[in-house]
This record gives sequence, C-alpha cells and structure tokens, in this order.
Amino acid sequence: MAGSRLEKIGTVFTRVQNLLRAGVIKESEKPIWFDVYAAFPPQREPVYQKPRKYQVKIADPIPEIFYREDKIRAQFYAVYGNGPRAFELNRPNFISVCQRFVEKYQELEKLGDTDEDRLFEETGKALLAEGIILRKKGISGQAQQHSSQATEGIDPILQMKLKDMLKEMQEEQHPVDNPPESSESHQKTPATE
Repeated sequence: MAGSRLEKIGTVFTRVQNLLRAGVIKESEKPIWFDVYAAFPPQREPVYQKPRKYQVKIADPIPEIFYREDKIRAQFYAVYGNGPRAFELNRPNFISVCQRFVEKYQELEKLGDTDEDRLFEETGKALLAEGIILRKKGISGQAQQHSSQATEGIDPILQMKLKDMLKEMQEEQHPVDNPPESSESHQKTPATE
C-alpha cells in the first residue's frame, strides 16, 4: 500500500486522495464521505499537532479566603503556641483551647470593646477566671509571672536597669539618716591595722 500509515502525517483525506491518485484505491472503491469532504472542506484543516511540552499557568482568579477568626487564631498561636496537650481528635465534642479562646474573644467583642490588643489580653484573663491556664510560648511558670508583672513591650533586662535607676533617684531625693554600712566598715578597717 502506498502512502504513510502514520496518523500524525497528513489527514485522512490527503492520504485517501494520494492512494486514489496512485491507483491503489479504485474510483469505484472510494469512500462515500470523500466527495462530500472535497465539496465542503473544513475551515480549519484537522492536522495532528504535538501537544505543548510546557503548560502556561493561568493566574488563579479565586482569592484566598480569610476569616476574622483566622487572624485571632494566628495571634493566639503566635503568643501561646499549641499548648501543653495535643488535640484529642477521637472525641467528637472536643473543643481546643484555641477554639475556646476564639469563642470568648468574639463574646467579649460583642460587648463593645474594639481595641484588639486590650481585647486579646481580656480574653486571656477571662479564660483564666474560667480555669483555663494559658502559658506564653517559650516561657516557664516563674518567668511568666515575672513577665506579666513587667511592663509590656519592655525588655526584662532594661526593666531591671530602670528599677535600679529609679531606686537610686529616690535615694538621692530622700537621703537616709543612717550612714551606709559600707562606709562604716571602711572607716574601721584602717584603725585596726
């Protein structure tokens, strides 16, 4: 049989046309569709084309979905971490500490407080009143007590230096009637020698 048997080269019409021209297919054996195709050819030639090796990635028009609770959860996990216990997924009615925090936050928010930082702190205090202890991420029990007493946003070392400076300023403003012990001991040592 003359002609190519590969489907990728040419169309069925061109292959049959070439077979008719070569005399392999007789005029009486030509397919029924051949004359119709010749009379009404398609607008676009049905040629096999190799698929592209690379796909052009189309930008996803769907925006990411963020809920207000997601921001609260992110802040909770940034401050408190995952907590001491793992999630108990085998209990169907299990509510995580984070979910309780979010629910309490929304409850306090409905009362009218709009300051997010203050509301976050008040939510932590409200959960503490309910018996849920929240530990800040990376802080042990005693260090957490000290940090909660210290002013927010100030480094603990800087806080200690500020306390020392305030103490010295108060001593300068209100001098003590009794002389310091270090000066008395210093005066007695030369006399004994």
